[in-house]
Order: sequence, then structure tokens, then C-alpha cells
Amino acid sequence: MPTPPPSPTFRAEHIGSLLRPPELLAARTAFEADGDPAKLRAAEDKAIREVVRRQEALGLGPVTDGEFRRDTYSDSFTTSGLAGVAVTLTEEEGWRASAAHGNRMARRIPRVVGRIAWKGDENARDFAFLKSVTTATPKLTLPGPAYIHYRTGREHVSREVYPDLEAFWADLVAAYHAELAALAKAGCDYVQLDETSLVKLGDPRARELLAARGDDWQKLLPRYVAAINAVVAGAPKGMRVAIHVCRSQDPSWQATASYEPIADAMFNGINIGAYFLEWDTPRAGSFEPLKHLPKGKRVVLGLVSSRAKALEDGDMLKRRIDEAARFAPLEQLGLSPHCGFSTSARDADPELYEMQWQKLARVVEVARAVWGEA
Repeated sequence: MPTPPPSPTFRAEHIGSLLRPPELLAARTAFEADGDPAKLRAAEDKAIREVVRRQEALGLGPVTDGEFRRDTYSDSFTTSGLAGVAVTLTEEEGWRASAAHGNRMARRIPRVVGRIAWKGDENARDFAFLKSVTTATPKLTLPGPAYIHYRTGREHVSREVYPDLEAFWADLVAAYHAELAALAKAGCDYVQLDETSLVKLGDPRARELLAARGDDWQKLLPRYVAAINAVVAGAPKGMRVAIHVCRSQDPSWQATASYEPIADAMFNGINIGAYFLEWDTPRAGSFEPLKHLPKGKRVVLGLVSSRAKALEDGDMLKRRIDEAARFAPLEQLGLSPHCGFSTSARDADPELYEMQWQKLARVVEVARAVWGEA
């Protein structure tokens, strides 16, 4: 396997998204009414400056713009970043019930309706602003390449456009390469891929759903690993790339599974040196999958809930890190919240908005206590 891109070396991180401040939520509501992009952009700029200042004050090494310019974590590189992709929203019907499998329909279903191509450097321009307002390391997040195929399946990839799915994957990877090149040109050297599909392949219910649409999870796993590796192979020299293998916030249709079924492929098949993994609830299983982690790779432990409105006890977090260190060397570990604090631009929870800052401060505090640095 080729040498992976350089790994980030921070002990304390967050996953990317942050809850929007009330002023930005109000600006978005006003934008929906008056459609003035300049006013919205000015409000976003102001909010990003402030959210960067707060991250720096906590002592976080990498900072993000909170994903404040996005509607969801994925839209920056689906409909907004790629030509040929449309999204069907299913909020109107809610969760589609299935007697056999429980609630089964995602709210956002990407559809491939034309040739996939890179749209342009919007993310790079947004990143350039972030870089201009921080002295820390700015990090940008992108959805992983398996996102579209996992959610859509063959059913929603146009057979007229892509009679052969390998051409779909080739075009998608090429679009990622163009994106990474534009980001590097803007000064970005740290990218986090948010891959929500891999861990679902270990969930028995997800496997049944995949089989019902004609997909074998055992064939999808190497296909998705190959897509990630192809994307990473195009990262410009010096760009650090990490992957967040996310089970997502809602257990009613997302994964309730250990990382064990995918651990060997994830750690030894994916050509990436740093992983953000989630262990904040029992549905994630034990830390035992860490036994597959090879030397030279790192795992950031997602132990702090980004949804619970209670601050985690520092000693409890230290004990959990000690548990993880039974399976992987302590020097290969770090600490973070399990996921982002916001799933969409419309999330509004004043209590959790303030709590997110206490939780990030706790992450930094515990990292310094355990490793002597953040």
C-alpha cells in the first residue's frame, strides 16, 4: 500500500459542525424571506470570526468555521459541489415504516441525474476566509465518497448516464481530486472526510436493507474502501487527511453496531493515518476493534456526547481512555466529541449551544491531563 498522507497530530479535536448562534439563525430566516445573499454572507462572516475566536480561546489546535455556511454537513459536496447530483427530501412523509426493518428512509436521498463533475471552488473560497481569521490550524470537512452511493443505491443512479457504475466512481473520484487541488491552492492542508456509510455495513438491519435493494455489504465494503483510497491518492503533497467514520445521530435508522466487522478493512485497508471514531453510547460496542490498529496510525476517541445536555465527568473520560489503551497504545489515541454538534443549519437549542463550549473545554482539559498537550 502507498504511504498514507501525513496525519494530524492533535490530541483534542472536534468533528466540524457547531450550533449556530441566534444571530445567524435569524439571518438565515431573513434570507429565506428577502433572498439577499450579501446580508447573509456578512452575518456568516461575523459569526465565523466569533466562533473561531472561541475555539482558539479554548486552546483547540485545529479550528473550523462550524460549517456555518452549509445547510447540512454533506451539501457542500453533493448538490452544492457536484454537477449531476440532485437531492430528494423526504421530510414530508417522515420516516418510512417497515414491519421487517423499522424506520428505514433517510431524510435526504441523493439522485445521480447527470454526469458527475466538479462545480467549482466555493469550498476553497469559504476556506480562504476561515484561514484569514485564525492563527490556529484551519480544518475543512467534506462528506466521504461512499455517501452518495450508500444512500441512493443503483436505483437512483441514472442507467442512461451510467450504464457502468465504475464510470460513476471514476467521475466522482475525479471531482474529489479537483476539490482537493482547489483547497490546497487556497492554503488548506487539513481535510476531514465524514464517511457515514462504512459502520452501517456492520449493522444486521442495514445489511438486510442493502440486500433488499440488491447490494451485498461484503462487496460494498471493498468498493467503498477503494473509493476512499482513490480520493486520498489525489491529495496534494503535504495535505493531511483524516476520516470520521460516523454512525450518525439517530439510532432509529442509523447503525447500531460495533466497528469490529469493518475494523480490519478500515484500519489496514484504508490508506489514511488518522480516524475519528465514536464510542459515546453502548450501541458502539467495546474498544476491542482497536486491536486491529497498526503502528503509525492514530484514533481520536469520540467519547463526549454532542447531544446529551450534561457535561461529561473528566475522571470518567480518563477511565474510558485507559480502557481504550488496553487495545491500542495511548500515544496513538486522542479525544473528541463523538460527532458534530449540529446536523443542519436549522438546529436551535439555546441550552446545548452553551453546553457545546463546556464540552469542548472538557475535551481540551482531559487531553492535556492525559497526554500533556492538546
